[in-house]
Amino acid sequence: MKLHDSLTRRTRRFEPLRPGRVTVYGCGPTVYDFAHIGNFRTFAVYDLLHRYLRWRGHEVDFVVNFTDVDDKTITGAADAGLRLAEHTETFVKAFLDDAKTLGFLPFSGHPRATAHIPAMVAFVEGLVERGSAYLAADGSVYYAVTSFDRYGRLSGKGGEDGAGRARIDAEDFEKRDPRDFALWKPAQAADREVGAVWDSPWGPGRPGWHLECSVMATSLLGDTIDIHLGGEDLLFPHHENEIAQSEAATGEPFARFWVHVKHLKVDARKMSKSLGNFHTVRELLDEGYDPAAIRWTLLSAHHRSELNFTRDGLDDATAAVQRLVDFRRRLRDSPASRGDGRGLAARAAEHLAAFGRALDDDLNVPRATAALWTLVKEVNTELDGAGGRVARTDREAVLGALAEMDAVLGVVGLAESSRKVAGADEERVQTLVEAREQARAARDFATADRIRDELAAEGIRLEDTPGGTRWTRVRTGP
Repeated sequence: MKLHDSLTRRTRRFEPLRPGRVTVYGCGPTVYDFAHIGNFRTFAVYDLLHRYLRWRGHEVDFVVNFTDVDDKTITGAADAGLRLAEHTETFVKAFLDDAKTLGFLPFSGHPRATAHIPAMVAFVEGLVERGSAYLAADGSVYYAVTSFDRYGRLSGKGGEDGAGRARIDAEDFEKRDPRDFALWKPAQAADREVGAVWDSPWGPGRPGWHLECSVMATSLLGDTIDIHLGGEDLLFPHHENEIAQSEAATGEPFARFWVHVKHLKVDARKMSKSLGNFHTVRELLDEGYDPAAIRWTLLSAHHRSELNFTRDGLDDATAAVQRLVDFRRRLRDSPASRGDGRGLAARAAEHLAAFGRALDDDLNVPRATAALWTLVKEVNTELDGAGGRVARTDREAVLGALAEMDAVLGVVGLAESSRKVAGADEERVQTLVEAREQARAARDFATADRIRDELAAEGIRLEDTPGGTRWTRVRTGP
């Protein structure tokens, strides 16, 4: 497996530090509002990597944090008149619900920054003792960038001019260097109002944002982790600062691979509430879009390529997912023929291997799905030419290959499990399908058409085949 590493700017062969066990840290949501589809583009890539590492036989410790104390969460809690924990809990739960809806595998842990404050205080104490941090007159503790001669390796923005001066806050007048960043901030009135204040050797206060991820990652996964993930907007200064403080504290490389996900745009424009193109997962679900179609859309481009989200693209994804669901149902319901088959088992193995090679190459999803679609096309062609029949060995081999691919993509199973139509349970649908078949046999086409229309109104599509009538739950967009 090869991954593109942002630190070395090269696509390199990946092998875990400890054979068979991979440690991964992904920067998670700041829980001050509902996560939007741009956030979930990044998190869908997290899930893809998680699934793929497990598919390749690795034991995976995959941690995705919740930033539940920072300027945005405190402001949000104060505006809502709530304590910090009460305010953030709403959005923690919403994220977990949305992740489950999109078929994410459970991650190994979702640490919250507020649960690691003592470890953060100890971490900062160590940096002060080493001369990597200093106490300012106002009670802030800053990281001294000049103490770390490798600052800027990740982003190329280590200099004192230009981008190296990013994120200078209002309280930064106590800095020795414009690039220094806050590890600990003294308590302000808003912090006290929402309960975002903790004791420390430097007085009451709260941690800086950059500090939080370093402490959670090293506390849970060790001084050196295999893979660190995040959106491209976090590369500087967040990830640059994580490296500096972590390596100063431990003396070890912080992450062996840095993987960044490109931005998502909506209709070729940056997503923003002011433009009216700001979407959450739950809003798209409310419009009638299938979770599997949303997931397919979010994974449709390579993670290092910008993804342009459009309604036309979401409609195309809906059709693509339906095609896969129909294919699996057709194959599963096809009558078995005698004989040794038509070579589909060998082709299924060939396309599954191509699928794996594509994902081995820096998670190349477009190339992997090309292998999937080639398999679908070839098998459908064979079924068409054989009257819908297939040898049992071929059928099982193709279904097995499809299941293997879907174990990574997580789309077909999600589509089938999420298409629950109110009042349309399996037994009732099957009874109506059988009644329609009896009506057709009796040439009572008015009754047959009425049953078809009744099921269609409930989101059930019928397909008449030589082997009988197949039915599929369908959920369409607006």
